[in-house]
Amino acid sequence: MVVPSSGQGPQELGAFIFSGGEPVNPEIVALIPKNSLIIGADSGVKHALDLGFTVAIAVGDFDSLAPEILAQITAAGTKIEMHPPDKDATDLELALDTAVRHGAKSITIIGGHGGRLDHFLANAQLLGAKKFASAKIEAWFDTTRVTAIHDQAQVTGYPGAIISLITVGPPATGVTTTGLRFALEDAEIVAGATLGVSNEFISSKATVVIKTGTILAVQPDGLI
Repeated sequence: MVVPSSGQGPQELGAFIFSGGEPVNPEIVALIPKNSLIIGADSGVKHALDLGFTVAIAVGDFDSLAPEILAQITAAGTKIEMHPPDKDATDLELALDTAVRHGAKSITIIGGHGGRLDHFLANAQLLGAKKFASAKIEAWFDTTRVTAIHDQAQVTGYPGAIISLITVGPPATGVTTTGLRFALEDAEIVAGATLGVSNEFISSKATVVIKTGTILAVQPDGLI
């Protein structure tokens, strides 16, 4: 579990984006606060509906969503942001754009794993995109929790739990950690290297601080 270092004020808007791919782990439902902004990215709409959520905004070309479901949410008052099939961004990226445009300060992506490997890799890298750095972004891929870190974050787990720190984009410099078995001190982690893979918690909390770059903190057993 990741707790953003700056905290989240009570008036900050939190958005939850349901993406396509494999069905969502029902345990995630308990983590979604009431009054959150629920966004469905194409077939992610069905995942949200199956779990009992009301979708406020549906985004995509809807090539993977049954026409009757699209008609259902339209009749229910869901805002539909329709995009052409020939577009320059995935449905998930468009949904992230929508969340930021609506002022979301924290964004959680649910789903987006399984299915095509190219989509999964692109989805994971989206978390660290600089254009979304104004929001605290994390994702749940089944029980794996992934959080983008642009400066610092506090992470929580349990002794022995695995956490990997993986760079996306330019090298992450000045990487310093506390509370992890293999401590890093002003280290550099470059994309394509495995320096940050398979670290472990030595207590229930740890910190990750970086000076430049972006790191994805990956917790394979994020449900604690």
